[in-house]
Amino acid sequence: MSLHNDNWFTEANEQTGIAFSLRLTKKLHEEQSPYQLITIYDTKEFGKLMALDGLYMVTDRDNFIYHEMMSHTALFAHPNPRTVVIIGGGDCGTLREVLKHPTVEHAIQIEIDERVTRVSEQYFPVLCESNHDPRAQLLFEDGIKWMAAAADQSCDVIIIDSTDPIGPAEGLFNEKFYRECRRVLATDGILIQQSESPLLHLPLLKSIHTAMRKAGFTATRTLHFPQCIYPSGWWSATLASHEDVTQFRVNSTPSFDTRYYNAQIHTASFALPTFVTETLRDCENTPQLSE
Repeated sequence: MSLHNDNWFTEANEQTGIAFSLRLTKKLHEEQSPYQLITIYDTKEFGKLMALDGLYMVTDRDNFIYHEMMSHTALFAHPNPRTVVIIGGGDCGTLREVLKHPTVEHAIQIEIDERVTRVSEQYFPVLCESNHDPRAQLLFEDGIKWMAAAADQSCDVIIIDSTDPIGPAEGLFNEKFYRECRRVLATDGILIQQSESPLLHLPLLKSIHTAMRKAGFTATRTLHFPQCIYPSGWWSATLASHEDVTQFRVNSTPSFDTRYYNAQIHTASFALPTFVTETLRDCENTPQLSE
């Protein structure tokens, strides 16, 4: 839930007993889409903020960390990513990062709520600057239904850039959906999904690995990164592949500018704390990354 007055926007979670606040300067926009309440604020220190149903989604100041880690860790681990599918990602920041890769020929973004993208184009134009790239295709439909209808082995990388596993995004976190992703991925394809906080959502993280394995993925690994606007300020993404063909090592380094991601961060992000590795021991069995 959100608690806010004229000066602060606070996302408070009764279950965890955690709240995070940003000082506001003004409200810029608010609308109820068919799916959720979309609100844009200007903040004192983090630039513009988008909230969906009262929950932090993206800010000007720190979005680059999330978008770079959700895209480049998978694309630089793949030997030749040409077709990329993004499920969610309505703010278009992940799409922007994907299209920095010269090997990418086609990037399809499937976002259920078109208003998130249209509002982002207005208030976060930098994130949306690649929306008209000829390689980009924006679809506004249900990502689960799209994946079920997609052709076998038709893409190289799938990025699940979803909100929390509640509401419309709930169906993106189960074995049935992962099984469809596995079918749609090429033999050397890679799936990456945002997988919440290792500190607060460890049972969910383990369930993601278990479901991916049951769906037929033989290699699964979790990486982590800071993200201060999300619960606990510590976030993760989990990767899966058909075979242990890449082991998610970095295959090349950026030929373009990045602000957070680099080859060293790529490798280091897979080093997990002991309490996480102990929890995932039974379901994460690929070899440790090495230089």
